[in-house]
Amino acid sequence: MIASHVLTADLPPISAPSIEYSLLAPMFIIVGAALVGVLIEAFWPRRNRFVAQAVLAVVAIAAALGDTVYVFQHLDVVDGARLARGQVAAEGAVSIDGPGVFAWGILLIFALMSILLFAERRLEGGLSGFTGRAADAPGSGAETEAITKRIEHTEIFPLALFALVGMMLFATANDLLTMFVALEVLSLPLYLLCGLARRRRLLSQEAALKYFLLGAFSSVFFLYGVALAYGYAGSFELSAIAVAVSTRTGSENLLLASMALMAVGLLFKIGAVPFHTWTPDVYQGAPTPVTAFMAAGTKAAAFLALLRIFFVAFGGASWDWRPMMVIIAVITMFLGAVVSISQTDVKRMLAYSSIAHAGFLLVGFVGAYVGVAGSLRVTSVSSILFYLAVYGVSSIGAFAIVTLVRDSGGETTHLSKWAGLGKKSPVLAGTFALFMLSFAGIPLTGGFIGKWTVFSAAWSGGFWPLVVFGVLVSALAAYFYVRVIVLMFFTDPVGEGPSVAVPSILTTVVIAVAATATIGLGIIPGPVLDLAQHAGAFVR
Repeated sequence: MIASHVLTADLPPISAPSIEYSLLAPMFIIVGAALVGVLIEAFWPRRNRFVAQAVLAVVAIAAALGDTVYVFQHLDVVDGARLARGQVAAEGAVSIDGPGVFAWGILLIFALMSILLFAERRLEGGLSGFTGRAADAPGSGAETEAITKRIEHTEIFPLALFALVGMMLFATANDLLTMFVALEVLSLPLYLLCGLARRRRLLSQEAALKYFLLGAFSSVFFLYGVALAYGYAGSFELSAIAVAVSTRTGSENLLLASMALMAVGLLFKIGAVPFHTWTPDVYQGAPTPVTAFMAAGTKAAAFLALLRIFFVAFGGASWDWRPMMVIIAVITMFLGAVVSISQTDVKRMLAYSSIAHAGFLLVGFVGAYVGVAGSLRVTSVSSILFYLAVYGVSSIGAFAIVTLVRDSGGETTHLSKWAGLGKKSPVLAGTFALFMLSFAGIPLTGGFIGKWTVFSAAWSGGFWPLVVFGVLVSALAAYFYVRVIVLMFFTDPVGEGPSVAVPSILTTVVIAVAATATIGLGIIPGPVLDLAQHAGAFVR
């Protein structure tokens, strides 16, 4: 007892951790709503549980978005003799800086639009597009019973909120362990959501299994890279790793292996070649609202994590990782554009389109970093943020339209079934054509401004050959976008032509907002570009 008392007396007192709750409030709102959603699943009557979960999710996201605006407006802090844009919170685990909070804003907007698609029930005769009981075998009597009793999987809403908070933490994590935890929090709910489609259950389950297995492999690569980074720098914090990299105190091979392994995990989430193989299968098989959520949210969160790791932690080794990223950008743009031409399924075509866009974003990424001392060309970071915002809203709008083109078996995604859509529903076809033109980078759309900004960033960084290649690939990619427009407006329909379902106000609002944003960001991009520019640089 005496020895124990002596040892305890010699230990320094343990101070309570300092948590900046006001700065982290947007994430706490989302995770709190997700936990309340779990309680609703346990105690709320089943007959009106769907509405309760949907309303809770929408209110929570709207509240978090409002608080995010407040946090963004109060980012400036006095750091010694200088004014800093943002600060490190939660004992160094989270960076509340301009790019991260801007990413919170677009992630919450993407999530709000996606949740409205989750809540759509008119298209399936009063039921959602998610299966009633995931445990029932496709085509079994139990599945028929679930449909007859109108059972719905209301867990989709808390699952989406858990994925959202993982995305938000992933985009602002300031140490590698926190980033790995965030990666798993955002990934695991998406693995489940991908397998819950009401129609084409086997295809949906196959997509979920592929995403889970390949995602698990990519997470292992990322975690192994984290371990090697700790071995190199003796710390998980990005700022401490940056100091070790700038002084080159550790093994060069350990540093290179760490960067390569973590790049594998992040490029997988982005959908860059050669880690893209999951993308077309998962995009096609997952419920289309989940595909929209992944296409916009996961790409944005993963890109912010990629920027943070390679700009903040490995900025001093940019001459080591930049050539690798240039090569990946080239093959990603080219493969995404070329393979899209041969696709006959709309969702697979949009999947390969997302791969090509990952390549375009990587063009801005490799040109955004200047100097080995760690200085950032803020306009380049801002251009990537702007591109993510434009691509995200257009993608969600495009997938929302995919849910409306149907036949007796549900959504009809084969391109041949879309022939003559412009004659059947000119407004719907015209809106989809708008999104295709934005993806192609046609002027007066947000996609044109997005490509112009990332190409300008790479050009100013001295990577003009990469920009020239990107412009040529953009011209090639325009072919398969224009092909869809020609198919809808200038091709005779097969039989009676495509059938267009009448959605509720929820899907209508999503499509209208996405179309308005696509046009607005193309004609008047200044306010959002200024907002992204005002986000500043990453804090350490």
